[in-house]
Amino acid sequence: MNVPATTILVLEEHAFQRSIAVMMLERSGEFNVLSAATIKQAHNLLQGGQRVDILLCEVRMDSLDSLLFLRQCGQKHNVRSLVLSSALNPDVQLAVEALVPQLGMALLGTLEKPLQQDQLSKLLALYPCKSVARDPGGSFRAQASELEVRKALLEGHIQPYFQPKFNLQTNEVVGAEVLARWLHPRRGVLPPAVFMPVLERCGLLNELLFSQLHQGLALQKTLKKQGRSVAFAYNLEVEQLANPTLVSRLAAVLKSHGMPASGLMFELTERGAFTANTVYQESLVGLRMLGCQLSIDDFGTGFSSLQRLCQAPFNELKLDAEFVRGAACDKRCQAIIQHMLALGCSLGMSVVLEGIETEMQRQALIELGATLGQGYLYAGPMSAADWLAWPLTVGYGKVDGL
Repeated sequence: MNVPATTILVLEEHAFQRSIAVMMLERSGEFNVLSAATIKQAHNLLQGGQRVDILLCEVRMDSLDSLLFLRQCGQKHNVRSLVLSSALNPDVQLAVEALVPQLGMALLGTLEKPLQQDQLSKLLALYPCKSVARDPGGSFRAQASELEVRKALLEGHIQPYFQPKFNLQTNEVVGAEVLARWLHPRRGVLPPAVFMPVLERCGLLNELLFSQLHQGLALQKTLKKQGRSVAFAYNLEVEQLANPTLVSRLAAVLKSHGMPASGLMFELTERGAFTANTVYQESLVGLRMLGCQLSIDDFGTGFSSLQRLCQAPFNELKLDAEFVRGAACDKRCQAIIQHMLALGCSLGMSVVLEGIETEMQRQALIELGATLGQGYLYAGPMSAADWLAWPLTVGYGKVDGL
């Protein structure tokens, strides 16, 4: 069966710039390219039922119509992802970028004019990795049933995928975050949005965690035999800490694989409220006493971040991708990143910057003093087999991920 070409709609009022953008896209030979000179033309095209995978358009300070058009693209029309060509003030641009996912589209990135072929190509390469609606039938949006998810977990179809963490200056791999993907026999690789809410609702997060641990430790053992030691980080929800057997069960798993706890990190998500002097605190202390590392994921976006720093023995902070998105041009984001790096240094904690997608962001982060990062500029999540075939020091953009 032939896979339909990715359809890109270029919305640009200036004829010369529109022709340049179309020429760049057609030069690759990989896209079905459409163009429109006005919002009305683009609107008429979309109202006719035209599916658009990527919309390349400009948002201007003097045009509220463009915001209305973006809302219609995400909520009424079948537009999956967006590349902005922005002439906005930096603070407004950052707000628009944050708004795009809420409108139902994936933001691939923002480009400055005049367009550069290499920068455009890097952003287009992110599709469909970042798409929020990749499946025409809607299977990527619809949650699976409890029965389907339980069956998939029991049969081992929900597998760990590994996204590398890098030294920004040397490109050396310094670790990996372990993520879950569903290898569905008919629908292909499904993202967490399809099954994670079901696992949470049914109290199956620990079953997923220990399934990932067994597979991750087996991979680490293989890597160790090859002389490649890399720490793996697993996501941990606050409610999982309430299980008083969590630490002892983890110790038993480590013993069964003959692997040290120092190779494990647990990233505590920011979604749940944290209460001190409870079994949560005991579990965190127990994990550290066992030899594991602890990280606060998406730091600065959730519950009581500073309180957690004072109350629990964390080793690492992971700054949310929203801060990274503005690292190259937004002075407020730059100030926040600098202060978080200084805070981490003063507390003896490493700081990881998530969501790095462009070379411009990488260079800006290095100038701000960042050392560790993660994002699609380097690599997306990959299977254990891909990881084994992957070097530990690479140029970025070598692996597609889901």
